[in-house]
Amino acid sequence: MNKSKIKHLESTIWQRRFWEHSIRDQDDFNCHIDYVYWNPVKHGYVSRVADWQYSTFHRDVKAGLYSESWGGVDVPTFEPTNFGE
Repeated sequence: MNKSKIKHLESTIWQRRFWEHSIRDQDDFNCHIDYVYWNPVKHGYVSRVADWQYSTFHRDVKAGLYSESWGGVDVPTFEPTNFGE
């Protein structure tokens, strides 16, 4: 424990700005799973969800819950010259 954690009554487990969220229903659960699966693409680690080898996405594909191509669209990169009127 450092002085800042003691001052703010923080533990060593949870990060600052952490908040708890209860899953409300199946749709909410599905949205959270999609969010987790999409994060490696969002942060630029891979261009397709299926390319992230550490994901349980592969388990869900085998179970028939997702297709292998879900989230498989390459994210386009835009050059400033591609925009205009």
